[in-house]
Formats: sequence, structure tokens, C-alpha cells
Amino acid sequence: MAGSTPEDSAAGDADLLGVLDEGRRRFLSLVSDVRPELLRYCARMTGSVADGEDVVQDTLARACFELSHMTELPPLRPWLFRIAHHRAIDRWRRESLRATEPLEAADDVAADAALEPEQATARRQAVQAALSSFLALAPAQRACVILKDVLDHSLEDIAEELSLSVAAVKAALHRGRVALRAAGAGASGAGQRNAISAELLRYVQLFGAHDWDGVRALLADDVRLDLASQRKAAGRRAVGSYFSNYARTPRWSVAPGWFDGREAMAVWTDDTAESPSYVVAIEWRDGRVAAIRDFRYAPYVMTEARFEAEREPTP
Repeated sequence: MAGSTPEDSAAGDADLLGVLDEGRRRFLSLVSDVRPELLRYCARMTGSVADGEDVVQDTLARACFELSHMTELPPLRPWLFRIAHHRAIDRWRRESLRATEPLEAADDVAADAALEPEQATARRQAVQAALSSFLALAPAQRACVILKDVLDHSLEDIAEELSLSVAAVKAALHRGRVALRAAGAGASGAGQRNAISAELLRYVQLFGAHDWDGVRALLADDVRLDLASQRKAAGRRAVGSYFSNYARTPRWSVAPGWFDGREAMAVWTDDTAESPSYVVAIEWRDGRVAAIRDFRYAPYVMTEARFEAEREPTP
């Protein structure tokens, strides 16, 4: 534009970023009620709460992008579940966790409702099953069992969400229920966990003592931060500022332990609560913090995985 100045350009960029940020906030508010349900689905599709939350974030990012090209909002829940399903399958295939079965294979089984196990029993078994048990099921079976027996979606809704026929859904549901029962019957008891690493114990000790310089000294140069549903950052300088939020927040305590089968630090904001308010998962590389995943703003994550504390919280 003729006569424009660098200041004008900077102001225009700031306005654009403000519009984009406002749009993102409005979108997250729009899907906030569906997000916990998406996590319940994705956690079982991937066998892990942390991996499931990754898929949820990926799903919402994709949905936000697609929405920008639409002229009207599609039916929200089936649209989001359709995206989440394909993102979960893509992740599952990339990681080569199992040999895959095409969704279309579900059509090959007779859809006789009389073959299905009693509904209440099937639902109870699915809800109580360990997340990893669902990985024994082929994708179509896994998706149908989760949507029906865990989330209580109707057969018609599942058919729309997975782009299948109702007959195919019934068939996959029957096969999946049988496979899930078999996986549960063959599951062994949980083995003993290794001791908490010295690195995490040190991190929690420094964190609990509010020694922020000591905590920052543990960060790798290329450390990554994921403050779930809020922001991401990379690099020691950018991630280092994240600890300032804890320095300004009163009355919390921390403890090391295991979350979703992985080492993590739990945070209590209520001294009287038995369970932590949320967890912070930490990845290490060569004795340095390589990644931090803070679920402070995603409390629904705690409904899907237990935290097993290694000792009493550190004030």
C-alpha cells in the first residue's frame, strides 16, 4: 500500500493475529463439551491417555482448519468423531502397533443381533477394560466397541461417525466384543514398576522448593513445552518463562509417580484432595528435560488415567 510504514504493517499483523487468536478461542469454546468424550475415544483407540490427547489436539487443529473453508457448521459431534477416528487410525498405522484390517472388512460378517452379548455386560466390560486391551482389536472393531459400549453412541450415530453401514457397525461390534473379552481373559496382572528415575526425583525436588533457576538448568537447549489446550513453546528461553506461572500461583504441592504407565509429576492445588489436580509429564534425553507436557488446563485427562504416587506430595 502506497505511503504505508513499517509501523502500519506491524499494526496490521497484530490485528490479524488478534483475529486468528479470537477465532481459535471461540472454536475451542464451541468444542469444549465434546473434548472429554473425544479423549475417552482416542485414549482407547491409541491405548494411552497421553497419545489420545495428542490425537485430540491434532483433531481439533484439523477441524479448525477445515472449518475455515466451510460456509456452514456441520453437525458438530459426528464431524469431530469422524476426524478423530481417522487421525487415531493414521497414528496407529504410523507406529505399526498391529497389522491393520481395513474398515471395510467389517462388512464380511453377518450382522445378526442375536449373536451380540448382553448389552449391559458388554458395556461394563468395555468401561472397565484397560486402555491397552483395546489394541488387541482391529480398527473397525475397536472403534465400534468404544463408541457403543464406552460412550453409548447409537448404532446410527456410529455409522455416520465412521462412514459405515449400520449392518457393518453391528458386525464389527459383535467381533470386537468377543475379541475384547478374550483380551481381558488373557491379560496378566500388572508387573512391578521400576523405581522413579533420579532425574525426575531431582526435578520434583527443585520444583517443590521453588528453585526455578535450578529447574531451568535441567532444560535441554531444544526443550519443547506443550501446555495442553493453551500454547506450545520450544527452546530454553521460551520454555523457561513458563515456570513464572507457578512462581505466582499460591498453595500447590507436587510428587513424582506414574501416569498412564509413564513417569510424571503430579500437582495438587487442594491439600485435602486424595488425587492430584493434574499431572505434568516429562521426557528426558541425556539427563536433560527434552519435553514437558502440562495438563493444568486439561483436567478431563485425569478422568481417564490414574496417577500412582511414589511418595507423599512435596510442598
